[in-house]
Amino acid sequence: MKVLLIGGTGTISMAITKSLIRQGHELYLINRGNRRLDLEGSLIHFAADINDEKAAAELLRDLSFDVVADFIAFVPAQLERDYRLFRGKTKQFIFISSASAYQKPLSDYRVTEGTPLANPYWEYSRNKIAGEEYLMGLYRREGFPVTIVRPSHTYDERSVPLGVHGDQGSYQVVKRMAEGKPVIIHGDGSSLWTMTHSSDFARAFVGLMGNLHAIGEAVQITSDETLTWNQIYQAVADALDVTLKPYYVSSAFLDGCGKYDFRGSLTGDKASSVVFDNSKLKRLVPEFTAVKRFDTGVRESLAYVSAHPEAQVEDPEFDAWCDKVIRTLEAAKEEILS
Repeated sequence: MKVLLIGGTGTISMAITKSLIRQGHELYLINRGNRRLDLEGSLIHFAADINDEKAAAELLRDLSFDVVADFIAFVPAQLERDYRLFRGKTKQFIFISSASAYQKPLSDYRVTEGTPLANPYWEYSRNKIAGEEYLMGLYRREGFPVTIVRPSHTYDERSVPLGVHGDQGSYQVVKRMAEGKPVIIHGDGSSLWTMTHSSDFARAFVGLMGNLHAIGEAVQITSDETLTWNQIYQAVADALDVTLKPYYVSSAFLDGCGKYDFRGSLTGDKASSVVFDNSKLKRLVPEFTAVKRFDTGVRESLAYVSAHPEAQVEDPEFDAWCDKVIRTLEAAKEEILS
């Protein structure tokens, strides 16, 4: 296949890029070139900003593709641009939406592609919903060959996936664990969640590429492994060989503290128990099975972070904020008990 990935080097897409290279597809990437490409194999890389539509149109003027996938479209205007750029120039256009677009609160913890899309808590998710509606309208009106993919919490070896962290990522939480400090877990840690390794996501995603049965469809791609947040944090602590010291704080309280966007990422996403039904994906890609268990994948992530100083991004502001939240709640408890 002749494939163009818009982005192609992120948490979700890097594994897809590597898989397509290994399989010998004719691969093009277009991105701003901010991330170093240590890739073995053949690809054509356009270091360009897709948001500069005029320059992108000139760059791609004489090219057409079997598949175009946009990993960095977050608002409908970016998809309108993609439509202008690729109308009549691709046999399949894949939009990476988000499982956070599913109805919150859920009416049923079992999530399928038929679960309603509605998220009043998170603008990110509402923009993804609007993007889906725009593209499906094009499909219905004129047959624009769209496939919508909905990932949930997907991670790779370059970072450790956790629920409550600051703007600089999750490393500070890992550091707190390693130092024997308490770490904040939203709710009581018993809600259900799914972590998907990017290598599993990539195998499913590539199976949808060039798949005529996927045209006009929305498909979620997640692991089948369901974990509580307590199990997730415990797996990280076990991999670090430290004792987990959880400090439970309600999502509503975290949201109310106002420092970080926990209204969207928790109330609008991670605070809900979800169990994904991937039956549709497995009908479309019968050979797909997610094989990377979380306790294995997170050990690989921690080994990578430990070996790469650039992945150890400290966040002293978030660290101090955690201490303040815990100190404040402990003081409130003492006052109530006095």
